[in-house]
Amino acid sequence: MPFIPPLPHSDAPEKVQQTYGRLQELLGVSELPEAVLAMGRVESFLRDAYMNLKRFVLSDGAIDARTKAAIALAVACHAKSAPWIDIFRERCLATGWSADQLPEIIAVASTNYMYNTFFKFRDLSGSSLFEGMGVGLRAHTLNSTSLDEQTVELLNTAVSDINACKPCTSGHVESARQMGVTDEQLLETIQCASTVYAVAQYTAAAQS
Repeated sequence: MPFIPPLPHSDAPEKVQQTYGRLQELLGVSELPEAVLAMGRVESFLRDAYMNLKRFVLSDGAIDARTKAAIALAVACHAKSAPWIDIFRERCLATGWSADQLPEIIAVASTNYMYNTFFKFRDLSGSSLFEGMGVGLRAHTLNSTSLDEQTVELLNTAVSDINACKPCTSGHVESARQMGVTDEQLLETIQCASTVYAVAQYTAAAQS
């Protein structure tokens, strides 16, 4: 039995039913996955999720919906939330990413995990000894995919923030700015990632 059981549409209060319908339309699905229906157990969380997804994830803004879809997929995979991975995989395809590019999105994010782990250790070790040592980790993936450099940098920024790697986050913010990414675009990248992380964490817990 799931930790947080789904709240079926037929059993939900009217406000929850209305938000289910809006969320279903927003996501472009015929029915909401059961794990997503678990959000109906907390009406305010469900409503927040709908509004944040609509504004920061599933529409054009400072960054376009296609780029947001890639960020969302990477974050859903980070949270290991199968329902949201499925939703954002389809969203990526619908916004113009090819099936061959989806593994590239995850490979870029995963390579960034590697660097986050290394540089966070160097930052947290409390010793200047490691600062003088080379990284030594091969990371050609970051500049060897079909993804454009701004998308790669925004993925790196979002993942580094989630992984709480301070030197990585500040470094990617600076690199993105040098590429012409605006502060508004950087902020929206984090708003997109934060929204997806929240809903994915909830549904992952609901299924446990």
